[in-house]
Amino acid sequence: MPGAGTTAVGACARLCDMSRIVRVGAAQLGPIERHHSREEVVARLVSLLQAAADDGCRLVVYPELALTTFFPRWFVDDIATADHWYETHMPNEATQPLFDEAQRLGIGFCLGYALLEHDPVGDAIRRWNVQTLVERDGSIVGTFKKVHIPGHEGHEPDRPFQHLERYYFEPSPEGFHVWDAFGGRVGMMICNDRRWPESYREMGMQGVEMILCGYNTPLHYAPDPSQDPLQGFHNALVMQSGAYQNGTFVIGVAKGGTEEGVPSLAESSIIAPSGEILASATTDGDELITADCDLDWCRQYKNTLFDMDRYRRPEVYTRLSAPPRNAP
Repeated sequence: MPGAGTTAVGACARLCDMSRIVRVGAAQLGPIERHHSREEVVARLVSLLQAAADDGCRLVVYPELALTTFFPRWFVDDIATADHWYETHMPNEATQPLFDEAQRLGIGFCLGYALLEHDPVGDAIRRWNVQTLVERDGSIVGTFKKVHIPGHEGHEPDRPFQHLERYYFEPSPEGFHVWDAFGGRVGMMICNDRRWPESYREMGMQGVEMILCGYNTPLHYAPDPSQDPLQGFHNALVMQSGAYQNGTFVIGVAKGGTEEGVPSLAESSIIAPSGEILASATTDGDELITADCDLDWCRQYKNTLFDMDRYRRPEVYTRLSAPPRNAP
């Protein structure tokens, strides 16, 4: 009967609209070399976005510093000579095609990049490592600034390559926020933030249901090379435990492969609130992995083992915000 069929279709559409299942694509990138232009890189991002659309994704997550090579590996005497690595606004001429295609396809995305801002008070220039989250209608949900800046501040020429993030970026004074987006509570963190349990817990306390994390992780760690063979293990360890202990999905997305002679970890993954890996990359190049993330799954952990209102003991956690003691 035509009438009955129409009713069934309408009911199905309403159920689909109410669904909290978000199909997510983790858009891993391979190396971006120094000579690659923004336009070349954006074309790769658009290609991954289109593949995600073909797979039914509603959200695509890109890596940290997804528009450029990982430039903190080089020291310059005058930091202003490195300003070309930073964006001054988003979107801009180079990235507008990504925004346009995403809006046309009805897909949201999260993009990592370097941001240069002029402080409205005085003439100071602020340099940040950021991620911007964009909804399916093209509107910007929010921009997150990296909190835990690793590496070193000054020139260390004896290293095989430098990790000068503390020279090129300042740490965020804003901390971790959670936004209402994609039918749930979404937070962001960047690379080294994923190693710190406070990152997850700060968002967990705000009811986060999905954390988006881009990273660039060299396989060689100069201060302690004994950690080199453990990079993949540590990467999975912190994201899986953070997901489980806070009842949230975690989407970890790499820029991997050998970039400008420096091998970096790939192993992008989509992790469930149970701590299980739902999807993982199998290459170290441009690769899309996808998974259906049912945000209601988070409640199985937030309302049981990790019911923070019932079981958390903040009165005995007072050292967490105290100055750190020197290590022995």
